[in-house]
Amino acid sequence: MALNRKIAYINLTTGEIETKPIPEKIRRLYLGGRGLDMLIINNHLKPGTDPLSPDNVSLISAGLLGGTPAPAAARCHIGGKSPVTGCVGSSNMGGFFAPELRFAGFDHLLIKGKAEKPVYLWIHNGEIEIRDAAHLWGKDTFDTQRIIRDELGDEDIRILCIGQAGENLVRFANVRTGLKNTGGRSGMGCILGSKNVKAIAVRGTMNISLSHPVETLEYSRELESQILSTKAATALGRDGTMMIWNVTNTTGLLRYRNFQSNTLEDWESLTIERFHEKYEAGRTGCFGCQVDCRHRWEIKDGPYAGLFGEGPEYNTQMCMGGTVGVTNWETILVGSHLVDKYGLDMAEIANLLAWAMELYQLGYIDKKVTDGLDLSWSNADNILPIVIEQISLRQGFGAKLADGAKIALNNIAGETGKDEKELGYYLLDIKGLSNMISDERPTPALALGVATSTRGCDHLRSRPAIDLYHLPEKVLEDVFEGGPMSSDFTSYVGKAREIWVMERVFEVVDCLGLCKFQSIFFTPHAPSFKEWAKLVYYITGLDISAEELKEIGERAYTIERMFNYREMGMARKDDT
Repeated sequence: MALNRKIAYINLTTGEIETKPIPEKIRRLYLGGRGLDMLIINNHLKPGTDPLSPDNVSLISAGLLGGTPAPAAARCHIGGKSPVTGCVGSSNMGGFFAPELRFAGFDHLLIKGKAEKPVYLWIHNGEIEIRDAAHLWGKDTFDTQRIIRDELGDEDIRILCIGQAGENLVRFANVRTGLKNTGGRSGMGCILGSKNVKAIAVRGTMNISLSHPVETLEYSRELESQILSTKAATALGRDGTMMIWNVTNTTGLLRYRNFQSNTLEDWESLTIERFHEKYEAGRTGCFGCQVDCRHRWEIKDGPYAGLFGEGPEYNTQMCMGGTVGVTNWETILVGSHLVDKYGLDMAEIANLLAWAMELYQLGYIDKKVTDGLDLSWSNADNILPIVIEQISLRQGFGAKLADGAKIALNNIAGETGKDEKELGYYLLDIKGLSNMISDERPTPALALGVATSTRGCDHLRSRPAIDLYHLPEKVLEDVFEGGPMSSDFTSYVGKAREIWVMERVFEVVDCLGLCKFQSIFFTPHAPSFKEWAKLVYYITGLDISAEELKEIGERAYTIERMFNYREMGMARKDDT
């Protein structure tokens, strides 16, 4: 049955491993994935737990529909108390790891305690081993995966791992699987590093039985056709998320040189067309996805000839590009490769470096503070790779940024004798998580979404991208369950309703393990609660209505708000 996957409790301090079934009543309240993770975090952590202590937990989970014929049912959720913010730590990534975890018999891994020395977990068809990882410590995320596959003799093993940034407890270190898939935000790789966990390797051949197999296959095909018929899927399949670039630049929604401008004069140098011409090397996708929105790239000449990878995303264009003043595709690709290699949150890197570069421009800091680095905007192409490596290894000026926005601000203020408030004026974060790559000021819906996000500034919690499409108000009323609505994205009318609907949409998507791109995030014609309710019934046998799914989304979201209030006193006053 699709419901018979277990939760594993792994105590690294004692070496004890216990597995338990997940009660159906809990499924009906939280489904799985992010929702169940949030319940576990709230229940298992004592108030005031230090995020880097053995008492914090690392949760690795698959969604309820992961590994089934449901379209794009591949997402993996990673949770814990964030080392960056002290609030909800939550990240999400695609690829093949979550389905493989389900094929191996598990939906959730709860990792607590701390191993005496580096270890990795080997999970295979219901069995879990804690193995020595001394030979992996110090390896990057690419080499780690290759070595484990060679060691275990199976190329089909899926591996979640950390890089040197996680080992060195960079607070915004991420977790990685494959060439590109990244659980990037809120420092989940730092938690694994604090527990001496280098990787989790998974291989499974256990069937996932479907409650209504014929209906599941027929309805999944129907939804695939629905998704592939949309303009969003067509554009994503051709250009990936970089399809957004031209529009957001001409609309004035980009971030250039730490928001000194919201457009790029040299924007044509970073178009998807330029990427296609010189670096495109094919396309690929996640488990169970027909859209294939991911590019493969290769640098064919110059000093980085032979470097290859997957991506980049629109976020890559901005984080490794405009935010830090880079308008060169090769630098962006090299930067993207390095953050993947070392295991870092690209958004935090971009925000912190852009802040430091503006302080350097304005004379607040100099080469004495930067340990000799020239942080001029004109030197961005040279400085980006250096700072990425320094942060990952906690060396030089990078060590001053490696603990995230709040501590970096304190470090620089203490060293320069400048007022924290004055320096902090140029450092953009929400709830301690660095600002993303777009300018939300012209867009009330997007601004409200990042302000209220439970994990801090975020484009994957409640972002109603379709608000920017100038859709007919009747369409918006249908999608967002009422009115009045406005087709003008600069208007305030109906925007709160959009955010509340999308908060529940994204929460349920993360509970089910589905891809947000194949929800109403990008197109009003994509599946939503009604379709998901049918999928849940056909696949699991659970008769949960669309309205009950909305309640589940609200329930899990409310737990996140409660956790943030309990841990940091965060409430409505912080939603800004």
